[in-house]
Amino acid sequence: MKDITLGLVGVGRIGVMHANNIAALNGVLHPQGINVRLRLTDVAAEHTRAVAAGLGAEFLPSVEALLGSAIDGLVIATGTGTHPELIRAGVDVGIPVFCEKPVALNVAESLPVLDYIRANKGTVQIGHQRRFDAGYLEAKRAYEGGELGWIHSLRAVTCDMMPPPVEFLATSGGLFRDCSVHDFDILRWLTGREIVEVYAKGSNKGDPAIGGVGDVDTALAVVTFDDGTLGSVGASRYNGAGHDVRLEIQGSAGSLMVGLDEKAALASAEPGVGFPSGASHRTFAERFDQAYRSEMAAFVELVLGQRDNPCTPEDAVAASRVADAAQESLETGLAVRVAAAVNI
Repeated sequence: MKDITLGLVGVGRIGVMHANNIAALNGVLHPQGINVRLRLTDVAAEHTRAVAAGLGAEFLPSVEALLGSAIDGLVIATGTGTHPELIRAGVDVGIPVFCEKPVALNVAESLPVLDYIRANKGTVQIGHQRRFDAGYLEAKRAYEGGELGWIHSLRAVTCDMMPPPVEFLATSGGLFRDCSVHDFDILRWLTGREIVEVYAKGSNKGDPAIGGVGDVDTALAVVTFDDGTLGSVGASRYNGAGHDVRLEIQGSAGSLMVGLDEKAALASAEPGVGFPSGASHRTFAERFDQAYRSEMAAFVELVLGQRDNPCTPEDAVAASRVADAAQESLETGLAVRVAAAVNI
């Protein structure tokens, strides 16, 4: 049996989810002769001790202790502002790093991190979990297989059932950077094309405090790809029907809808149509449960040297460039060209 040890920093909501998914991997990996051990650390020590005890994991009192404990890979699930420092720390000890998106608070702060990773030959996987979702994978396969012909329109939707706390929104960078960046990433990944221009609008009809911290609760961006293809990316914090994530791909030979299943958060207005009939997803964690599990399995494979990096820091920063352009368009009311990548 081959043992590998992963260290996880940040045991908040998404950190606990990752910890549970890592612990559950052993049920899948044992037949392959692999055993995954887990070590946790967070400034909330008592909470982290309790989580570790429940998972049969080991609690360590600090990041320094964790990095000094001969781990094979580092998982970062802390607040965005800490990502650059922790990525560098993982690279410094020569282990693969998994970091929740984004790389840093903005593109400008991300570029030195990219330079550091390259200069030190680091391996860093960024957490864009939709790349592991079965629907998006099937859409990419169908498009690359020629089944859709050439794409003429893409329509992406990401809507939360209820907004997160205003305190979070005050530091999130805005709806496009926090939420729609996942759509910008998946559009690039699926089409293999770059988004070159964005025109965005937004509104606030919910909690006035969201506007008070400089954000919007609903937004729409029209995007133009480098080959002239058009797309739209919509987002909202108030979707009472449930958590709604879909992508409609219309091509010259066929069309596909990602996210159109029995739990889709919508209803048909047509007489006699009962689809979808299931209870809608309530949260992103529920909607992408299997994708998050597959994402962490992929990181284990990356640690073992069994696969290429499925989402590089360069990929993540490219999506963030689009989100930055969307935010600028929202603020100025003008169409904005997406900044060209340098050394990416």
